[in-house]
Amino acid sequence: MKEIKLPLRDRNIVITRAQGQISEAKTIFANAGAFVFDLPALVIDYPDNIEPLDRVIHQINKFDWIVFLSSNGIKYLNKRLLEKGSSLRTCSNEFKIAVVGEKTAQYLSNAGIIADFIPPDYIAESLVKHFPSPVKDMHILIPRVQSGGNNIIIENFLSRGALVKEVAAYESRCPKSIPLKTIKALQSKTIDAILFSSGKTVKNTAFLLQKHFGHEWESILREVKLFSIGPQTTLECQRNFGRVDKEADKYTFEGLLKATINYFSWED
Repeated sequence: MKEIKLPLRDRNIVITRAQGQISEAKTIFANAGAFVFDLPALVIDYPDNIEPLDRVIHQINKFDWIVFLSSNGIKYLNKRLLEKGSSLRTCSNEFKIAVVGEKTAQYLSNAGIIADFIPPDYIAESLVKHFPSPVKDMHILIPRVQSGGNNIIIENFLSRGALVKEVAAYESRCPKSIPLKTIKALQSKTIDAILFSSGKTVKNTAFLLQKHFGHEWESILREVKLFSIGPQTTLECQRNFGRVDKEADKYTFEGLLKATINYFSWED
């Protein structure tokens, strides 16, 4: 019986994602034959000051729409609602919900809620372009990361007369270290590619590499391919590493898997 050659067999891949969120992506790549190394580049928790989130929760039913930019926004808003004796599912009949990404919609669905709007291209630009209703005078809540990020949605809605309230629902911080197993693999120059799932994972990875390897970090990465999940992540790769070798066409880990397979298939 002929052995089936998996598309990423013998490839050593580093996945950068938040602690506790790597396992799903790791499974996807391992099933394609890759040997996966963890590099958790984010630690997610509540923001430094939780009082603004509590004030928003107290008034949550006054909003017409809630726009979630990530699954973490859903997770930490819902977590705080549960701690207050309520839940997002309990409140969700009072407002409509939009999400930017496919995975964010899936996370919402797992909580028993169906998104009212998901943009066709899973990016901020697509959400504002295809938003299903006029936003003038609409009360719109945007739970987001404390340290900020892409402001396209907020700026667009404000310019169109929306009453936008953004609130820090969580914060993503840089871990203190890289797992020893991953450090050794990078030192031995056996890593084929590093996969980046967000702009912040790029910045934090660059910081951690410089922290652990000092001036040698650039030579360590010289033969390592850098793959990005989408346009904003690609921009951060260009800023921090001066290059990106492949960007996913579909801005999900499945899209990143396809981009990785295509790149190495072409190289082979």
